[in-house]
Amino acid sequence: MLRPSAMTRLATPVDVERYGEYRITPETSFRGRITENGPFTARPFRYHVYGGWFCPWSQQVAITRELAGLHDLVTMSYVDDDRDGRGWAFRETYGPDPVNGFTLLRQAYEATVDGYTGHVAVPMLWDRLTTQVVSNEAGGIGVDLTTRFRHLADDPVDTYPPGSRDRIDELNGWLRPAVNEGAGAAARGSEAARAALLDAFERLDARLAHSRFLIGDVLTEADIRLWVTLVRYDVGPNAHRTINPGLHVYPRLWRYARALYRISAFHDTTNFAAFTRPGAEVPDWTL
Repeated sequence: MLRPSAMTRLATPVDVERYGEYRITPETSFRGRITENGPFTARPFRYHVYGGWFCPWSQQVAITRELAGLHDLVTMSYVDDDRDGRGWAFRETYGPDPVNGFTLLRQAYEATVDGYTGHVAVPMLWDRLTTQVVSNEAGGIGVDLTTRFRHLADDPVDTYPPGSRDRIDELNGWLRPAVNEGAGAAARGSEAARAALLDAFERLDARLAHSRFLIGDVLTEADIRLWVTLVRYDVGPNAHRTINPGLHVYPRLWRYARALYRISAFHDTTNFAAFTRPGAEVPDWTL
């Protein structure tokens, strides 16, 4: 157990003049998986997720964690919204690191790899038992949370059901480049990305004319992965309406997005303040 002082340690304020701007270096991917017989097995209270309220991939994991009934079994905490050259840190806004007492998230990576110099990424799954990073790949973390802990959780929602996995993966193969990554590229002025994004919105709007969710009436990882971009779209990439007039011009897609927001796992993991650009007006997400 950590000493009480370790539970109250906080990083010093962001200081770009002293530490410089953060630069994303080639990412060292940690892709450990929770399996039945491997080094990482599903046990209650063994794992912790480090996330960022600003980060769509962190929210993807957070939503899945809530739907899987793991709020208490797999804990989660959040780094500060701002960073300098040291990377993400724990500050007063969201409190200290409750697991290791680290002040900088980099310390978790350094505890796993001596002399770590790679990207300090969230979300990240940490193993309390072996004191190391398991994974910083959101898709794998989400799938493991929804599939590997079902015997431990009460009334979990399976967002990666066996009969739909091929379709979920197929959708992700299309939506990630066109929407999740395409929204940012369109905001940076790529006309090709803008065309692909708006075409995707048109196709999604048509698809949702015939179903409640992306795959029939079953809420899946595909919906979660799409939604975390939709909720940020009009206050982030499209904050100044440089891509299109807004998500509302696709009535079925907009209705679908707001319906998901009514689900507590989506609503409770959304912090508009963490990702809304200055001066942007948050649309009415209530129905």
